[in-house]
Amino acid sequence: MASKNGLYKASELFQAQAHLYKIMYSFLNPMSVKWAIDLQIPDIIHNHPQPITLSELVSALKVPKSKQTCVQRLMRLLAHIDFFAIVKFQDNQERYALTPTSQLLVSGTDHCLSSMVRLLSTPILVDSYNHLAKWTSGEDLTVVETALGPESYWDFIHQNSAYLNTFNEAMESDSHVVRLALRDCRSVFEGIGSLVDVGGGTGNTAKIICEAFPELKYIVLDLPQVVSGLAGSNNLSFVGGNMFKSIPQADAVMLKVYHSTRIMMTPFSCLN
Repeated sequence: MASKNGLYKASELFQAQAHLYKIMYSFLNPMSVKWAIDLQIPDIIHNHPQPITLSELVSALKVPKSKQTCVQRLMRLLAHIDFFAIVKFQDNQERYALTPTSQLLVSGTDHCLSSMVRLLSTPILVDSYNHLAKWTSGEDLTVVETALGPESYWDFIHQNSAYLNTFNEAMESDSHVVRLALRDCRSVFEGIGSLVDVGGGTGNTAKIICEAFPELKYIVLDLPQVVSGLAGSNNLSFVGGNMFKSIPQADAVMLKVYHSTRIMMTPFSCLN
């Protein structure tokens, strides 16, 4: 507790220092997850016949001996945040196993979110949050506008083909989880005759929903360069346009966004 003159005891300040450093070093958590994806560690563990030992993992990664201790520290960090699990068998060796979270990053599954992690850890998104103070004091509506200047996030995406591919892959991977959600949320779409998916991209979510609801008339609206050449079906059509100018008429509108980009591209007043 604070004293009358506002000072704290030395023991309290040391605890506060530890807390502060814990907060500041928390950026290592997502960067460690990206490290695991870049080295395909979830795949290695998934394909191993049983939870993997550190020596087996190091051998599979083919890392220099000088980096083995670093691998161990990073794996322990990921286990500490429940990304991996540490288990022990009869040999009493620590072994690493997948958790539901790391299972989401196994390649080739219908719920792999590796591309979303890569998108969320790109420098353009991460660095934007370094501009929060400048954004707060300025007139820009979003943080990304402050970071990029007059160029909008969408302008940046479509002027950088590699980033556009990363963005589209991330959106598609996120949409795969919709198939799982539909198992328990079918009532959401019952009674709707038509639906327009604003910013529906290449239609991955649309195809999942159309498959589950063949009577639903589904329209995907996205920028012309995104939907150009995409073929629809009996109940699925693609429309090129700008959601800020007009949206096709339908019984319902769906706008699926992921939170990090939403915070960066939308005024906070619209997030309520």
